[in-house]
Amino acid sequence: MRAIRVNDIVVNYALEGPADAPVILFANSLGTDLRVWDAVAEDLQRDYRVLRYDKRGHGLTEASAGDYSMEGLVADALGLLDALDLDRVHVCGLSIGGMIGQQLAATHPQRVDRLVLCDTTMRMPDAAPWDERIRAVRNQGLEEIAAGAMERWFTPALRGSETEALFRSMVARTTVDGYAGCCAAIRDMDLVALVPSIQAPTLVLVGEDDPGTPPAMARELASALRDSRLVLIPRAAHLPCVEQPAAVIRALRDFLSQ
Repeated sequence: MRAIRVNDIVVNYALEGPADAPVILFANSLGTDLRVWDAVAEDLQRDYRVLRYDKRGHGLTEASAGDYSMEGLVADALGLLDALDLDRVHVCGLSIGGMIGQQLAATHPQRVDRLVLCDTTMRMPDAAPWDERIRAVRNQGLEEIAAGAMERWFTPALRGSETEALFRSMVARTTVDGYAGCCAAIRDMDLVALVPSIQAPTLVLVGEDDPGTPPAMARELASALRDSRLVLIPRAAHLPCVEQPAAVIRALRDFLSQ
């Protein structure tokens, strides 16, 4: 656990692996913290310098009030890289982390070597559910949201497990400002015009059973990119890095070694 001031907040991050190795920046999903990458990071840090961080209002990172934007979340990621004196990195993002990765790679191509987009999309088809979720979170807190998220995040094989219980607790402990603010960023996000300009070779990963950002969205994303490959992860929903970490590690290692 390390802390560093980035823009107007203090960010919690972890930086592990050989000091002279290529750096991979991992960005987590809505309602999770950097621990979502634990299994993947433990393996990759043998050969890569793995940088994980809690985005604004998540985990141990400070929140700010009001709606967030994808541009602002990208500014946080860039601020972290600048503060750590990291110029050019691989970027791997999950869900909203993948949206951050898309915008970062499109608007700051000199900072991104290779890009990995996990269970994410270029746009959400309907803003109304995000408005409803923001109202629910601000009025009722995160307990009910946490229970519903598990149905999207995990296949039936993990329902009722200790892993599900830990992640339900992780969501419930996210700050209301951080969760609602990121919901607004997702609601307002439309990267369709930006994605074709991404220069970095890109791996698109998706759980075969993901109901939130399903394989159809992953295929649309992959087809819009200049240089991409698509990998489906069997027996996984929205968090394949948790449900099937070995498959995700194989795909990452194969892609990054090319």
